Amino acid sequence: MAVVMEGPLSKWTNVVKGWQYRWFVLDDNTGLLSYYTSKEKMMRGARRGCLRLKGANLGIDDEDDSTFTISCDQKTFHFQARDAEERERWIRALEDTIKRHSLIRKQRAAMVHEIEFDPMKENLDQRLAEAEAYYKILSKQIKVETESMLPIVPDHYSNSRQEQSNNPNPTSISDNNVDDILIDKLSIRPSKSESSLGPSPTSTTVTAGELSLSRVYSRSPSIARDQVPFASYSSSDEEDVEFFDADEFHEHSGERSEDDNSADLLLPIQKAAVLLNEADAVEQHSSVITHLLSQVRLGMDLTKVVLPTFILERRSLLEMYADFFAHPDLFSGIVDQPTPRDRMVQVVRWYLSAFHAGRKGSIAKKPYNPILGETFRCFWVLPEFASTRSQESLEEGPVPWAAKEDVTFIAEQVSHHPPISAFYAENRAKSISFGAHIWTKSKFLGLSVGVENVGQGCVSVLPFDEEYIVTFPNGYGRSILTVPWMEIGGKVAITCAKTGYSATVQFHCKPFYGGKKHRISCEVMAPSEKKPFLTIQGEWNGQMYAKFADDEEETLFIDTKTLPITQKMVKRIQKQEEFESRRLWQDVTINLKKGDVDKATEAKHKLEERQRGEARERKELGTNWETKLFHEVGGHWVYDKLLQK
Repeated sequence: MAVVMEGPLSKWTNVVKGWQYRWFVLDDNTGLLSYYTSKEKMMRGARRGCLRLKGANLGIDDEDDSTFTISCDQKTFHFQARDAEERERWIRALEDTIKRHSLIRKQRAAMVHEIEFDPMKENLDQRLAEAEAYYKILSKQIKVETESMLPIVPDHYSNSRQEQSNNPNPTSISDNNVDDILIDKLSIRPSKSESSLGPSPTSTTVTAGELSLSRVYSRSPSIARDQVPFASYSSSDEEDVEFFDADEFHEHSGERSEDDNSADLLLPIQKAAVLLNEADAVEQHSSVITHLLSQVRLGMDLTKVVLPTFILERRSLLEMYADFFAHPDLFSGIVDQPTPRDRMVQVVRWYLSAFHAGRKGSIAKKPYNPILGETFRCFWVLPEFASTRSQESLEEGPVPWAAKEDVTFIAEQVSHHPPISAFYAENRAKSISFGAHIWTKSKFLGLSVGVENVGQGCVSVLPFDEEYIVTFPNGYGRSILTVPWMEIGGKVAITCAKTGYSATVQFHCKPFYGGKKHRISCEVMAPSEKKPFLTIQGEWNGQMYAKFADDEEETLFIDTKTLPITQKMVKRIQKQEEFESRRLWQDVTINLKKGDVDKATEAKHKLEERQRGEARERKELGTNWETKLFHEVGGHWVYDKLLQK
């Protein structure tokens, strides 16, 4: 053994469903991570289980600095270190071993490919002679397998054996029915003992029609430490079921009788339908993973990593931020509330409704990285003013051609390194506005990609001279090894300094064992109070229920499934300015819709090269980039023409 690292870690086990102490040994020669119940058991060679690291994938949780996962042989194992520093040491050692053994595999594959014969050029007689020789060898091996299993058949089969011996035409394996086996769907697969227990690599099952042969080996509790199994395994009394990091499909719902299997049959059909509709995306997605893994390590910043074009969402990140106002009536309705308490509740209602509209599909895709100086404008017509909306345009503000009753929006990419987006929305008729800036920091987490949203926003309610400061949660692209999906996680705060009201919202990430996706919990506090007067629970892309302290029953707070989304109004591309998002990215968008990835990539590359060229020119001239619509004040980006002014 070439031990790179050894020591204690906690491992999640499924029988007790909790963390259990284990002693781990990382062997660089064999590419195995073996574990034992104690260091003493390790000295005696009583291995509890092991993981084959060749081709394995590591994963970390951005919200927990001590846990990590290893995915190998279609299983995911969960581990916990004592602290972040210890996890980092294990991660780096595991990464080096995985990369070394993956490189060895590629080199061996290349060598095999070089010496491989071209079957079209080989002599046909030689090929037939080889096939006949292999046929004879296989026939003898099947006979040996049959004879070797006879002495170990359990006693309760003795009666049937006696009947077979009295049968004048017993079923036996001969050269003749070997032909039937070879022709009639011969299948050789690992037995259950091999796939679940691991350390019985010689155990196989051969089936043909009703024939089933099995050679059984007793499992020794002690396994040589240098023995390399065919697959990663855990002890049978410890892991009955392996947990995967993501459950891509929800369980069926609704009542049914015990003998009604229609729902069980329907679930695989629905799953197959989803996979068929997303087949192209999944196929392209595998290239994304290969691309990522070839460039990055765990925890690495992805800001400067160029991603393939086909994972793009066909819209700019600036336009995605506009979806915060997909329910403009909830935003403008903050002003209509009579008391500070009611206004805080309405701010929370609008805030919790602001995230579901930003996700356009079930597969997580990445919006375009905005170009420096890029802008996006739009507005929404409020339903309450649809018939009384003024016909005269504003002639100023974020969207001069909108009416004063509309909610208007403008965004600008004010920095490229680091990537900072600033945006602003207002409703002049009700004297309310919202300004924000977000600095995105992307991180590679192995089985997922995390995006930290640094920054804040401010809701200004002018009639009451109130400001509500809000922060933003983090985003995660989960299950990037299969079908990626979007998750939001982290704790955010909503505070009003003038009134003293505050709220905390926790976006819960799905735990690897049990639990649901997309859950939120919220507590709203009155000034100088230690207990919340309002608690909210539910799903940010579904139903959320509220319970007031003075009420025993929960009430529906928001239902995003039935809440109508107000369509944003955008100028035609032909009438947009050169640096407005849809016009700037139109060639990329058009070619992505057509499915022409090459032309989309070429158009994207032109934009990126243009941005790099302009940056080089500014550096040579010694000039700085000048923003158009926003300016920086004390680390915050503020719109130049605020409604307050």
